[in-house]
Amino acid sequence: MLSWRRKRSAEKKAAKKQDLEQITNMEVVIPSSFRCPISLDLMKDPVTLSTGITYDRDNIEKWIEGSRGSNHHTCPITKQELRDLEPIPNHTLRKMIQEWCVENKNHGIERIPTPRIPITSYEVTEILDRLETAGRGKDEEVCRELVAKIKGKAKESERNKRCFLAKGTNRVLAATFKSFSEHSSKVSFDKNVKVLEEILSVLTIMSKHDDHEAKVILGSNSCLSSMSGILRSGSLSGRQNSVLALIEIVRFDQSKVDVLVQNDGVLEALVKMVKEPICPTTTKGSLLLMYNLVSKSSSIDQNKIRTRLAEMGLVEFLLEIIVESEKSISEKALGVVNEICSSKEGRKRAYNNALTIPLLVKKILRVSDLATEFSVSILWKLLGKNEEEEEERGRDVLIEALQLGGFQKLLLLIQVGCGEKTKEKASDLLKLLNLYRNRAAECIESLDLKNIKRTF
Repeated sequence: MLSWRRKRSAEKKAAKKQDLEQITNMEVVIPSSFRCPISLDLMKDPVTLSTGITYDRDNIEKWIEGSRGSNHHTCPITKQELRDLEPIPNHTLRKMIQEWCVENKNHGIERIPTPRIPITSYEVTEILDRLETAGRGKDEEVCRELVAKIKGKAKESERNKRCFLAKGTNRVLAATFKSFSEHSSKVSFDKNVKVLEEILSVLTIMSKHDDHEAKVILGSNSCLSSMSGILRSGSLSGRQNSVLALIEIVRFDQSKVDVLVQNDGVLEALVKMVKEPICPTTTKGSLLLMYNLVSKSSSIDQNKIRTRLAEMGLVEFLLEIIVESEKSISEKALGVVNEICSSKEGRKRAYNNALTIPLLVKKILRVSDLATEFSVSILWKLLGKNEEEEEERGRDVLIEALQLGGFQKLLLLIQVGCGEKTKEKASDLLKLLNLYRNRAAECIESLDLKNIKRTF
């Protein structure tokens, strides 16, 4: 009996498996009414236009968006003029499609999820009107509620984000940020810091889209002062968003660099964010903002900034992180070190670090063209300005660079091609190094040259 039962069970399993294979191999035909007339794919979010024709939301919105500049919005099927550009969700058809998907799940058809209803232009206008009113009235609680709503809806879909941007959301957010920034200067910064951080977080989400009017507002002295305050003592996310916002403002208007430098504690806050990293994005942003502050500030402030950064031990720290950091961070860190080494204190710090020369020689032709350019520039500042340092130490540094293969790499750099300024500096270094070639055994790693594009 036991043997018979086992045999019977095996036969049932085999028959069930065969039936499943037959069902799976059957070709599933999607009903024509379930297909989008534009893509001919199964609709996931069917919507109906004013002409009565139903399309998948993504496809018809792309169609309407593509014809926006022509001032001629028509239905793709009927070619009739659209009276209303807001499509109406077809819930009945969507439920029918979902039921059909469930019935055909054995054929590998997955049930489409119920889509979230996107925000309408009317709702966006209403939210922004309320936010403007609350901002003017300094109503922090209402502003935070509305900003959180904008953030949540913008994160739901790109369509929602585009709708907010089309209605000038960045300008309204910037104006609200300025209103609370001016209020903070009269009362306490801590009183409004939470709403300021919330607004910055939404502006960061929208930052990929240029809005000159918003950037002009955010470039005001009160806004820059608030962002500097968040940079110094805000939350982790607030500090990160502040860095990203300041980068956009500095790119838009370089004259704001001098205003920003005058804010107490900005440089110290940036150095802290590099030394105590939050995430790679924040580290890159902090280094990029620091580079802009040093390189684009007025000549009177430049040397002071470089000296201050050197005294904070930034040269030694950046040299350490460059050793194993990825390309983007290496480039930005080398750029900052290059600026700092334009000061006497910066060169002194670099000289006293045993890692400096080996690292700079190593990075030539190894990471990228930009990293090579910065490495050569730093070497030129260190080796070409020995009159300020002791002669013996300068000679030792030149010999060290030779032993590490600096002469061959610089010579190769000129041969494979580089920018004119870099070429001039490399030529100057070759002349200096050539004086000591008979005193040092030169060595170069073949791995350093594997990515070089040959010109022959």
